[in-house]
Amino acid sequence: MARKSAGSVVRLAQDLVRLPSRGGIDGYGPVLDRVESWLRERNLPHRRLYGADAGPVGLLVEIEGGRPGPWWTLDACLDTAPFGDEDAWSFPPTAGDVVDGWLRGRGAADSKLAASVFCHIAEDVQRDAARLAGGLSVLLDVDEHTGQFGGARAFLEDARARRPSGVMIGYPGFDDVVVGGRGLWRAVLTVYAPSGHSGSSKSVVSAVSRAARLVQLLNMVELPGVDEGFPLPAKLSVTSINGGSGWSVTPDRVDLNIDVRLTPAFDGPAAAGLVRDVAARLDAELPPPRPTEVAEVACWPPFRLAPEQEPAAAMFRAADALEIRLTAKTAGPSNIGNLLAGHGVPATAGFGTPYEGLHGTDERAQLAQLPLVHALYHRTVLDLLNDLPPA
Repeated sequence: MARKSAGSVVRLAQDLVRLPSRGGIDGYGPVLDRVESWLRERNLPHRRLYGADAGPVGLLVEIEGGRPGPWWTLDACLDTAPFGDEDAWSFPPTAGDVVDGWLRGRGAADSKLAASVFCHIAEDVQRDAARLAGGLSVLLDVDEHTGQFGGARAFLEDARARRPSGVMIGYPGFDDVVVGGRGLWRAVLTVYAPSGHSGSSKSVVSAVSRAARLVQLLNMVELPGVDEGFPLPAKLSVTSINGGSGWSVTPDRVDLNIDVRLTPAFDGPAAAGLVRDVAARLDAELPPPRPTEVAEVACWPPFRLAPEQEPAAAMFRAADALEIRLTAKTAGPSNIGNLLAGHGVPATAGFGTPYEGLHGTDERAQLAQLPLVHALYHRTVLDLLNDLPPA
C-alpha cells in the first residue's frame, strides 16, 4: 500500500473515530453521513440499509465485475462499544489522533479502521471492475454492538442485495483469522412460587430459593467436551437473575438468563432439551404453583470452515504470498459469523491490526501493520474475483 493510500486510510478512520457511534446510545446518522460523503466523492455505488423500525442500520456498497461469477463481502461495523468510565481513560474516547504509531479512540480497533480499509479496497476494485468475475459487496453495519446485528440482518433479508458466497469480517488482531466459533442458545427461565410476607408464620419456598436451586442444578450438568472435529467444549452459564423487591415480601417469580455455547456435538435442540429437563427436575423436587417456563431468545449454530473452504482459503493463500504467518482459530465467543452460518454463508472474522483496550479503556490500534492488513485483504479479494495471475 502506497504511503499516500495509507495516509488516506488513516485520515478516514480518524474522522470516524471522532464521531461517537456507541451502539444503542448515539445516533448513527453522523458516522453514516461521513462515509457516504467519502463514497460519493469517489462515485462508489452505495445505499443505506434500514431495520424493522425504519432506522438506518448500515451502508452497502456493491461493485459488479465485468464477467459472471460469485459475489463476496467485506464487513466492518461502524458502531462501537460504550465508553465505560471516561475518567479512567488517559485520552478522550473520541480522540481520533495518532500518537507513537497508534490510532487512539473508541472504535479505532473495533472496527472503524477496518471500515476505512474496506472502503479503499472498494475504490480499487471499482477501478478494475471490467476485468473481474463476480462482484464485491462492502457492508458497513451499525446496530452490531447492541447484540441485535441489525445491519447484517438487513443485508441478509434485502431482496436487492447480492447473495454472498462468503463474508470476511474485519475484526482486529494480527496473529490469526477466526474460521469457526461456538454457537449460542439463550433463554429466559421464569421460576414461580407463592408470594407472601417474609415475617409470616407460614413457611413457603420462595421463588428466590427455587431459582437458587435451579442454578445449582444447572451448574451440575455435564456437557460434551472437546472432540477431534471441534477444539472447544460446550459451556453453560447463568448470566442474570432478576426478581423481588424490598425486604418484607417473598417474590412469586424470578427470571434467569441462560447462555449456552454450542458445538457440533451439542446443538440448539440439545441445549433446549437439557435446560427443559433441568427445569422439570426442579419442579418435581420443589413443586411450584406454575411450571417453570423456558422462553428461547436466540439460537445460532456453531461453525467451522474447512481448510480448503473459501473465503478462508484465499486469505491463507494471500498470507503465504505476502509472507505473513497466519493461524486459523476457532473462537469461544460468538460473532456475526454464527449468524451468517445460520443462513448458509461461510465467514471469517479478523485479520486486522494489533490493538489494545478493545471494549475497555484507552482503545487504540497499531498502524505499523496496516499496509500488510490492507495488502492481504486486497489480494484475497482479487483472488476471489479471478484477477490474480497464475502462480
